[in-house]
Amino acid sequence: MRTSDRCERNAAARRLRDSDSAPAPARLRKIIHVDMDAFFASVEQRDNPELRGKPVAVGGSRERGVVAAASYEARQFGVRSAMPSILAKLKCPDLVFVKPRFEISKAISQHMRAIFAEYTPLIEPLSLDEAYLDVTDNLKNMTVAREIAEDIRAKIRAATDLTASAGVSYNKFLAKLASDHRKADGLFVITPRMGPGFVETLPVRKFHGVGPATAAKMNRLGIATGLDLKERSLAFLQHQFGKSGSYYYSIARGIDERSVRADRVRKSVGAENTFFTDLFTFDSAREALQPLLEKVWRHCESAGTRGRTVTLKVKYADFQQITRSRTGDAPIVPRADLERQSLDLLAHVFPVEKGVRLLGVSLSSLEARNTGKKPQSSFAL
Repeated sequence: MRTSDRCERNAAARRLRDSDSAPAPARLRKIIHVDMDAFFASVEQRDNPELRGKPVAVGGSRERGVVAAASYEARQFGVRSAMPSILAKLKCPDLVFVKPRFEISKAISQHMRAIFAEYTPLIEPLSLDEAYLDVTDNLKNMTVAREIAEDIRAKIRAATDLTASAGVSYNKFLAKLASDHRKADGLFVITPRMGPGFVETLPVRKFHGVGPATAAKMNRLGIATGLDLKERSLAFLQHQFGKSGSYYYSIARGIDERSVRADRVRKSVGAENTFFTDLFTFDSAREALQPLLEKVWRHCESAGTRGRTVTLKVKYADFQQITRSRTGDAPIVPRADLERQSLDLLAHVFPVEKGVRLLGVSLSSLEARNTGKKPQSSFAL
């Protein structure tokens, strides 16, 4: 045998051996994000025909009240969830306030969950009105995820007389972006070919996981779009954003390896806000804390959980940050107790020598209400 033939044969054998031992390429997943359209407000409009077509806010209309949810008619005036009710009324004088009915909303959510379970056991609820589903291997052996999403939306509408938007993609981040893209009552698919380019065109403020304060910081750094974010190095993002830097680096490239976790246990729930103007008085801080308390309590009501530990977070104008916590022997049951304990912690922070630029409040040591147990929580798209 000639030397050249022997070398070629050996090279071919090595290639075959290497291909046998190399790991198989990762299988592309099929992820659906389902999000109900203006859920709490839509429930009220469904059950009260006089509210249909009108700007509706679910929440308290009193001076200290906050908006828990807003109809699309109200959103056209700039009314948003967690907004103080007095400000919402200024933006939309014809705004109609209704009290939340969590038991009704929870029953609808359970019906939705039953529909999801017809297709997959891999369901990760994010709240009463939205969830991730992994349908890569689904119970109906359907090969096209878009068709599954269409089925689910049709069944939700038939069963509840409410609409849902859905996003379909190959990871959770893109599925979430897709469901937001065609609201309301829409369906959008982001394929592997589309993913990276789609991310590049979007403003970073629309990225799930990038809050208003982070988006503002990114804008100050010259990062306004996904493309701007993609052009920054991993080292730069880690320096500026700490542990979150790696996540931002990946999503700028349409990469998200997080799995849909059907057994995800949420350890805490919290809300925070960075203010345009620093706060210097206890009264102004107490008022600013109200929408955060409402947001935390609304999540606990929705999830059927209660917590024993209240934590107050304060960040000053010079970016110094402190936390103050209090843990009780039993879960906090009425909202008034959450407010009282949070304000007690806040009172010990004042008076202040420097302005407060951020406030946050969270509940941890979560338990399911009344149980004492931890809450359970070819590629064709």
